Amino acid sequence: MLSEKQKIEELNKRLSILKEQKAKIDAEANELGEKRDKLNQQFQGMRIDAQKLRDGRDGANEEVRKLKEERNEMKTGIHEKIQELRGLREETWSMAKRKPPRSLQSLQEEFESIEWKIQTTHLSLEDEKILIEQVKQTETQINVHKKLGQINQKIADLHAQIKTFEARSELCHERLTAIARKGQENHQKMLAKIEESRKTEASADAVHQSLMQAREKAKRIREDIVGIVKQIRCLKDRIDQEENIEKTRNEETMRKEIEKQAREKLKRGEKLNWEEFQILAEKGIGTQD
Repeated sequence: MLSEKQKIEELNKRLSILKEQKAKIDAEANELGEKRDKLNQQFQGMRIDAQKLRDGRDGANEEVRKLKEERNEMKTGIHEKIQELRGLREETWSMAKRKPPRSLQSLQEEFESIEWKIQTTHLSLEDEKILIEQVKQTETQINVHKKLGQINQKIADLHAQIKTFEARSELCHERLTAIARKGQENHQKMLAKIEESRKTEASADAVHQSLMQAREKAKRIREDIVGIVKQIRCLKDRIDQEENIEKTRNEETMRKEIEKQAREKLKRGEKLNWEEFQILAEKGIGTQD
């Protein structure tokens, strides 16, 4: 039958083997974890890429749809702008008859001068009425100038819009063809990327399963290690207890032997050493130098 020390030695050997196994499994688990995380990152990146391609395809399809609508509405739009131009020209001709002979700047200067005079000069009621009437007339002429300026600006804007429509009409067919081709390319790339991401996800799942198995195995070994450590501790405690008992027994035997020798010395009248003296004193035996 094995002694406690032999048992501890055997347990330490087993403990060393288990620790090596656990270290190996932990290293394998770390590698599997890194591999899984890398595959998951690749998978997420592929999903993002696929979504971008899908967005690009959908964007191209939407743009093609809008371009088709724009192409169909182009002529109608140009016709509407031309009709609007005609109406503005007629309004311009009508207002040209009421256009003041004086320039806008001259009228504005006169308007400001009269306004200043009304505000800073002490006037009779009659003079003030005359100046106020002049302000109204001047303001009316200024408004005619401004209105004509606004109409002319609208006419210029309409001409620019018509030119833009015409330019877009020329480019519409080329853009439709190019964008439709790009949308088809994005669609094919998206399908390929989705397939690639599925394979990567499957690989990541397989690695994850291996990782879970490794962690479960490491957990069982860790539990075994904890159990062995407890056994070793119990055995060491038992050895310590036995050694303490043995030590106490040996000390008691030695004390008895010293006491015996001291008694014999006393009988012979020999001198005792300090240890012998203390032991006999504890026993209550009288001593003398």
